[in-house]
Amino acid sequence: MIARAVLCPSPPLLARGLTGRDPVAGSLRDACAAAVARLLSAGSEVVAVVGAGAATQAWDPDDRLDRSAYAPAPGAATGKPGLPLALGLGAPLLDTAGYTGPRLLQAVGESEAPAACLRLGASLADAAATVGLLVVGDGSARRSPAAPGHFDERAAAFDDAVRGAISGGDMAALAGIDPVLAAGLMATGRAAWQVLAGALLGTPHRPSAEILYAGDPFGVAYLVAVLDLT
Repeated sequence: MIARAVLCPSPPLLARGLTGRDPVAGSLRDACAAAVARLLSAGSEVVAVVGAGAATQAWDPDDRLDRSAYAPAPGAATGKPGLPLALGLGAPLLDTAGYTGPRLLQAVGESEAPAACLRLGASLADAAATVGLLVVGDGSARRSPAAPGHFDERAAAFDDAVRGAISGGDMAALAGIDPVLAAGLMATGRAAWQVLAGALLGTPHRPSAEILYAGDPFGVAYLVAVLDLT
C-alpha cells in the first residue's frame, strides 16, 4: 500500500550543475527537497519513482541521468543510456535526502493509455507492505508566448483542474484526464499522475494534500505537493 506520495516537476534546472544562478532553481529545489523529506519520514519499505519515458519500463535502481545530454562537454563519454529526464531528476532527490533503502525506478510511456497507467499504479502499490511514491512530471508547457509550446488558452484551465484534483485528493479526476488534451498542451506529467491515481484509488479514504509550490516561471506549470494517507 502507498504510505505517502509526493509530486515534483521535471525541469533540468533541478539538477545542480546544469543551470546558472536562476532564482527559480533555489525555490523549486527547496520545495522538492522538503517534499522528499516528508516522503521519507513515512518510513516506507521501498520508494518508487515514477516519471515519463519513451516507453513503460522499469530501470536499474543504480542508473542515473546522463547529464551530457543537457550540458554536453567535448569528448564526453556516451556508454550506457542514462535515465529518462523525469526519473533522472527523481533519483538524485532521494540521494540528496540521504535515502539508501530499496528503490524502484519506473518509467511510464508518455502516450500510455490511462487504463494501463492505472493498472501500473495499482501494481506499484502492491510492491511492498508500505510504499513511498515519488511522481515526477510537468503540467502544460503552453502557458505563455515564451513557453516551449507557445501560448494555448486551454493551458490555464487544464492546470487548474489538475491542481484542484491534487489538492482535493480526487484520484478519480486525475484518472479522467484526457490524454489527447494533455499531449496537445505538452503536459509530460499526465501519465505519471494517472499512475498515482491507480496507486491510490483503492485506498479507503481520499488522501489529504498540501501544495508546497505552484507556478509557471517559464510558461510551464510546476507543482510540488505531498499526499498523505494517514
